[in-house]
Amino acid sequence: MTSSSPTFSGSGILNDADITSLVEAGAIGSERPLDEDQIQPASLDLRLGSTAYRVRASFLPGPNRMVKERLDHLQLHQVDLTDGAVLETGCVYIVPLMETLELPDGIAAAANPKSSTGRLDIFTRLITDRAQQFDKIPTGYNGPLYLEVSPRTFPILARAGSRLTQIRFRSGRVVLTDPEHLALHEAETLVASQAPFIANGIAVSIDLAGEGVIGYRAKRHAAVIDVDKRDAHDLLDFWEPIDGRGRGELVLDPDEFYILVSNEAVHVPPLYAAEMVPFDPLVGEFRVHYAGFFDPGFGHSEAGGTGSRAVLEVRSHEVPFIVEHGQIIGRLAYERMRAQPTHLYGSGIGSNYQAQGLKLSKHFKAV
Repeated sequence: MTSSSPTFSGSGILNDADITSLVEAGAIGSERPLDEDQIQPASLDLRLGSTAYRVRASFLPGPNRMVKERLDHLQLHQVDLTDGAVLETGCVYIVPLMETLELPDGIAAAANPKSSTGRLDIFTRLITDRAQQFDKIPTGYNGPLYLEVSPRTFPILARAGSRLTQIRFRSGRVVLTDPEHLALHEAETLVASQAPFIANGIAVSIDLAGEGVIGYRAKRHAAVIDVDKRDAHDLLDFWEPIDGRGRGELVLDPDEFYILVSNEAVHVPPLYAAEMVPFDPLVGEFRVHYAGFFDPGFGHSEAGGTGSRAVLEVRSHEVPFIVEHGQIIGRLAYERMRAQPTHLYGSGIGSNYQAQGLKLSKHFKAV
């Protein structure tokens, strides 16, 4: 353990200043200096390294193995990402990340795809040595980080330094109980609903009302998307707009990918962070929201977020499934911050989705 590892009093999600302390102490290492905007209000973006390993199948190393050992057995070939390379749909890649961890005792971490990653239907999961589950890093972990990357709908152009996932650090168990969710909602209005449904988080419903565009369905066999280029693609080359026609319902076809939006405005107060539960079997046979992290200040009026909706990345499973306007489609679980971040989401830090409604990823030109 790094001798100068910082200690944090109290429990909660670590903020941007705390993450900076971990970097300065060497608890977060990197093969090159961090990008200027890599530390977010309550998370750290992680960067792809220079090599992607195409593997036969997804895997977990298990309690007694290193990821490299499994790669030696499962890899089909290597892809050089130094100057960029295409990662194909339907393939599974394992990419060593630039960042490494030497976590202090009492600090654990969890990962989630970035919002833009989820909106492109890129399936990512973080893996550590000796891992028995994806996206979870136990307290005291010391070692490298790897990312499983599997583009589901669009082939992507990625390179060393591309940022597809993010990591949160926490001290103690900080998820609110249902009574705490209710009390916080009554004080801060977490979702714009007068009578919210609360059960292991606060429910979010879907907006399918109106005559105009209510969502987008991804087109198959589209061109390559460069994950590092903003406003670079015509959305109609990749997406089919869905016209509501006043019906208030939508049939989700199996294995199709949809971008939809919450009926409620969502608010994350400055002293809290939130995570969207990606799949809840109680509300239907579909997966909602690959990118689950909501930063402090999302939807916060003083950070320019009045009216921010939650964009929902939805994929149905085995059978067609009808969703109706106002139907519960997911839930937000809120967690306490250890302290308020230096910068809130949307407050001059280049946040892409503050005050959003129905919105595709930053890669597509606005219409």
